[in-house]
Amino acid sequence: STSGLCLPDPDWASYTLGVFICLSCSGIHRNIPQVSKVKSVRLDAWEEAQVEFMASHGNDAARDTYESKVPPFYYRPTFSDCQLLREQWIRAKYERQEFTHPDKQEPYSAGYREGFLWKRGRDNGQFLSRKFVLTEREGSLKYFNRNDAKEPKAVMKIEHLNATFQPAKIGHPHGLQVTYLKDNSTRNIFVYHEDGKEIVDWFNALRAARFHYLQVAFPGASDADLVPKLSRNYLKEGYMEKTGPKQTEGFRKRWFTMDDRRLMYFKDPLDAFARGEVFIGSRESGYTVLDGLPPSTQGHHWPHGITIVTPERRFLLACETETEQRAWVEAFRKVVDRPMLPQEYAGECGRGGGGGNPTPPGGCDIAGRLSPSSGSPLQA
Repeated sequence: STSGLCLPDPDWASYTLGVFICLSCSGIHRNIPQVSKVKSVRLDAWEEAQVEFMASHGNDAARDTYESKVPPFYYRPTFSDCQLLREQWIRAKYERQEFTHPDKQEPYSAGYREGFLWKRGRDNGQFLSRKFVLTEREGSLKYFNRNDAKEPKAVMKIEHLNATFQPAKIGHPHGLQVTYLKDNSTRNIFVYHEDGKEIVDWFNALRAARFHYLQVAFPGASDADLVPKLSRNYLKEGYMEKTGPKQTEGFRKRWFTMDDRRLMYFKDPLDAFARGEVFIGSRESGYTVLDGLPPSTQGHHWPHGITIVTPERRFLLACETETEQRAWVEAFRKVVDRPMLPQEYAGECGRGGGGGNPTPPGGCDIAGRLSPSSGSPLQA
């Protein structure tokens, strides 16, 4: 078995570690030849001693050795994660042996971290070096516009923080998107570090801080309850067209992000704030997703429509290709088919997060149907 990092039936192997790996991981192993030497199971010649070594070791034995002390908050990548996360996991495990020697976990488990990251300017789009400070004791991540600045430019509460790697969107292989609540609206910032280990250490330090915050907030919860809440990858992102609430305006192209039960939309993928968001509840609460648009709909350029039916109204969206439409419908239906948790009903009525109460494990951090800039839902 290959732990989710590799696709099933891997046909490569590290004959120095005694593990079977997929083609994608074999490329990463090749970059650490002092630790791992790889061969194709089918295409390369194997010496008898190498075959015996593989037979007496194997993936389960390697996991018992090299993953004996993985902290519960540490992100375990799968084959669908970006190259950076997969590479740093393999290096942490075999090259640096961080999960056999807990003292090597200091950079992300100490509860305090400071350093410089390249941060994208909100208005000009330029990346500039900014000092970041993560302090678990204060429950916050801060950044400063100048090294000597006394006051931070922003204070992001760990309670309402998410981080997800977005290399394609940010245009850098180490690009990380951090979201937090500012004045009850979701705010995005985009950062990277040239050193892959450094940015992954930041990511796991943020997860560690959230893990410890949730442990205090929910003393009865198990690690298994808390770990899925440490950071969220988005269910789907991409361009669609949308129309306004009266459905008489023309359709406009917007960048959409499906984050748990919140469908947010932006003029540009790297905008700091969403133009609006739609809460998507469950089937039992009166939400459904339909293929296509009502016959009378006009003003959309893209041919492949989707109608989201909520208890109050219908939202009309259009996709450029049938493939995109199918992928979005599948993502929406996954959300609609999932029963709502009690705490999500509170989010449905407006925005959570204003009163400082932690969200129970299982709920989204915030949810709401109102757009940040006014009370009208799904404005342009």
